[in-house]
Amino acid sequence: YLRRVLVSSGINAEYGETFQHYFKRINLSSRMGVFLVLWCVLVVAVHASKTKLPMEKKVYIRREHSLIRPYSSLSMETPMWDYSGSTIVSNNEIRLTPDRQSKNGRVWNTIPLMARNWELLLEFKVHGAGRTLYGDGFALWYTAEGQLKPGDIFGAKNGFKGLGIFFDTYSNHNGEHHHGHPYVSAVVFNGTQKYDHDTDGTHNELAGCQSSFRGQKHETVASIKYINNVLTVHMDARGKNKWTKCFEVKNVILPIGYHLGLSAQTGQLADNHDVLMMKTYEVDLVPGQTFNQEEALKLVPSAEGEPDRPHVDDPVPLFSRRVRTIFYICFGLVFVLIVGGIAWHYYQRLAAAKSKKRFY
Repeated sequence: YLRRVLVSSGINAEYGETFQHYFKRINLSSRMGVFLVLWCVLVVAVHASKTKLPMEKKVYIRREHSLIRPYSSLSMETPMWDYSGSTIVSNNEIRLTPDRQSKNGRVWNTIPLMARNWELLLEFKVHGAGRTLYGDGFALWYTAEGQLKPGDIFGAKNGFKGLGIFFDTYSNHNGEHHHGHPYVSAVVFNGTQKYDHDTDGTHNELAGCQSSFRGQKHETVASIKYINNVLTVHMDARGKNKWTKCFEVKNVILPIGYHLGLSAQTGQLADNHDVLMMKTYEVDLVPGQTFNQEEALKLVPSAEGEPDRPHVDDPVPLFSRRVRTIFYICFGLVFVLIVGGIAWHYYQRLAAAKSKKRFY
């Protein structure tokens, strides 16, 4: 009977005979216990086989657009990817920059991504010897160019055409649009705009969020989705397999046929910027979404968001920081002397009043 149940539930007859053999060798009370355990397992297995996880859409991994370990550490040649700058490839990671000053590295996919909807899973680590000072960060790109030339935007040139997701670790700006770091943000350019590096891109960004991905012992994973003109970024920076929504931007227009890339840069400050894995998935069209390949190739990158604000230099202070520090110290000393003098004066008056009372 047990063998028939196992076979009818889809378990190989060979395994059914094995179970039956061991089942005969145990006593009656043990048989009942084993039978009940096996029956529960079978019920769960049959139920699970009939229950499908609710999935909005189907996804398909695109290996030609993915970076999956192990990498080729000997020839520096990974199929369909180009490397340049300070990039170092080992079996388990792609190091865009080492923890040294004035380095920049890039890795770019040579095959254009033709998917209308897609999702990226990016696993990375940013770490180094610096405890309080480090930089600058790295970027994930989706650009018209097959590979951006070296530049000061996280190792790539300014004035690009496409999408940039920036993982910024150093604050260059303390003005009106100040935000904490590390910081994740997105920009969409059509080739005419310029990224305002001096203000950490706050005048250009579509959206952003703080995320403590730098200096963690565990890997950080980012999910970047572009589905039906909606760009969504989630982060798992705590290593708990739990997503935290970073931002979502609607009405983002990106053409197909652009190239994926990664780049990083160090300046006076440095860090290791390591890419451990990047998986790219094509996602099915959502209900009601249409797709014309010829039209999608001709689209111009754009996004509905806050318009670019003109760059305004931070006001130059009247006095230098050192002069202000000396002034504050002197002011504090004078304040303490005045308060101490007043307190001493009242103390003397109180002591004099007490001495007079003794003569009465």
